[in-house]
Amino acid sequence: MKIGLIIIGDEILSGKREDRHLARFIELLSARGLSLSWAQYLGDEREHIAAQLRLAFASGDLVVCCGGIGATPDDHTRQAAAAALDRELVLHPEARELIWQRILQMAAEQGSSAEPDHPDTLRRLEMGVFPAGAEIVPNPYNKIPGFSVGSVYFVPGFPVMAHPMMEWVLDRHAALHRPVGVIERSLIVQGAMEASLTPLMERIEADFAGIKVFSLPSVDHPRWGRHIELGVKGEAAQLDAAYAALKAGVLQFGAVISTEMVR
Repeated sequence: MKIGLIIIGDEILSGKREDRHLARFIELLSARGLSLSWAQYLGDEREHIAAQLRLAFASGDLVVCCGGIGATPDDHTRQAAAAALDRELVLHPEARELIWQRILQMAAEQGSSAEPDHPDTLRRLEMGVFPAGAEIVPNPYNKIPGFSVGSVYFVPGFPVMAHPMMEWVLDRHAALHRPVGVIERSLIVQGAMEASLTPLMERIEADFAGIKVFSLPSVDHPRWGRHIELGVKGEAAQLDAAYAALKAGVLQFGAVISTEMVR
């Protein structure tokens, strides 16, 4: 199962707010021996969000979608998810109870009373209107839940809420977790061009199932100058042998290895 992240909000694309989800999600994945397969940034355009969510639902990937699940005019994610699934939007009974409990808590803190039919109450309950058949994603920060359909999970855009909800999602899929250990080894290569090393990279991937080879060239590094960081990543059982074959191939080519790195 691949893992994807969708981040929604004009404020991210315009630069008004800096995204804090991508780096944190990668950290949470790494702590569980997992890695991110893909990520998208989307603006607040309902039709475009719906189109991308159709692909996410059809992919079978584990996807976390951040942002746009509120009840203001610039929030489109709940409606886009319903459109992508061709389902109606309904008030989730558990979400309704959680939101009502939050309303009561806020009223008590303010020394006021909560009215079930007050316009503000009805607007807040809109945050519990999800595509029919959705399940709850608990929000430990303020009880206002997210939701999920299949393996696609929807959480708020606020990092203080979204990040613990991301953890809940990943821990719900504990069967995907892998032992945390060395998953990447690389070396700094000087005196060779990527094109010349490409056959070696292709051979490593062909000989070692589950291993990916990566190449990161640089032309002005303050320490190594022009060089290529060449490495392998993947399952620990194959990693050492794949790395040994890569290193041997570089030396056989006649290039210089300046240093070796383990991550």
